Formats: sequence, C-alpha cells, structure tokens
Amino acid sequence: MPAEDPATAAAIRRHEERLTRDPRSLAFAQLADLYRKAGRVEEAVGLCRDGLARYPEYTTARLILAKSLMTQNAFSEALDELGAILKLAPRDVQCHRLAAEAHRKVGNLDAAVQHLEQAVALDPGDRESRALLPLLRAAPAGEGEAAAAREAPGLMRVLRDDTFVTLAFGTLCLEQGAIEEAAQVFTRILRREPHHQEARERLEQALRARARRKG
Repeated sequence: MPAEDPATAAAIRRHEERLTRDPRSLAFAQLADLYRKAGRVEEAVGLCRDGLARYPEYTTARLILAKSLMTQNAFSEALDELGAILKLAPRDVQCHRLAAEAHRKVGNLDAAVQHLEQAVALDPGDRESRALLPLLRAAPAGEGEAAAAREAPGLMRVLRDDTFVTLAFGTLCLEQGAIEEAAQVFTRILRREPHHQEARERLEQALRARARRKG
C-alpha cells in the first residue's frame, strides 16, 4: 500500500469525521475515492457497497466502486457496476471508456470495440478511444481490402498472413519496438482465442508501451 501524502491523509480524516457525525451523508463516495487513490482499495469497495445499499442510484459511488474493482482485477464485477450506470446514463462517456477497458482485459474485444465506438460517437474529440479502435478491430483483410493490404508498409503487409499471427512473432515485434504491429498480433490471437491469458497480458503490455511512447 502506498504511503498517504499529508494532504490526502488530512482529507481522509475530514471525510471520516463527517461520516461519523452523519452516517447517512453522501460523503461516503468522496471518502471511498480517497481510499482508492491512497491504495486502500478494500476499504473503498466496502464503503461503496455499504453506501449503495442506501442510495442505489448514486452513480458517482457506483463509478468509484467500478474503478476500485478494476484495481482488484475484478473485471466482471466492475462491468456489472458500469452496466448499471449506463442503464441510468447511457451517454456517460467515461463509463463507456472504462467498460471498453474491462472488456478488453478479459479478452472480450467485440464488446470493447462497441463501447469505444459509443465513446467516440458521444465525444468526437476522444483521440485515445479513436486510436484504440483500429488496434482492437485488427481483422484480416477481406477481398475488398486486398489492394490496400498490398500497399501497406512492409510489416503490416506481413501481418495480413495468419502464419505470422503467433505469440512468438507478436513478442518479437514488441521487443523490437513495433508496438502497433505487436498489438494487432495479440488482438488477432484473442479474436481466435478470447481466453488466451498470455495474449491478453501481452496486449496490455503493448498498450502500456504505446502509452509511454505517446506520453
């Protein structure tokens, strides 16, 4: 657990005191978020669940719960919470982004793409979601795309051949810094085998490397 900085620790104490004075206060959500950011994820989850038992339509608390569950790699539970929010607020862009991430991390790429498409439709300025879409779609070229495939850069053209869609080749691409190509390899493996854990892990590794390069 990371050490709490003085400002966070002081904010936590203030919210804890407020809840002690008024146990039915909606401040439980802010306190849960502070717990989450301080690495006290179990406490954040417990506090959210307790508060949501009283205020089930408090979507802010449900979002904090979903984020906390994702920190614990409890992606199915997080998706339940995000689904509940989207029933109440189907235009919530942040929820669509988080749902896309959760679906991606369990290998459900079609659902991840659907949520990213929703995010982009609702927020055309969402460059990150727009950039992720072609990586997660990563399908082999159909007949109508064959000419475009022949004109693609060398490595991308190689990837049109399923012979190279292997964990070993994707890992080699990643090691050589061909991050976009590596992500496409791992995505295509997951489209064939959604439960391929190593491909899921390597895809996340590729996306983290991509984020660092852009950052």
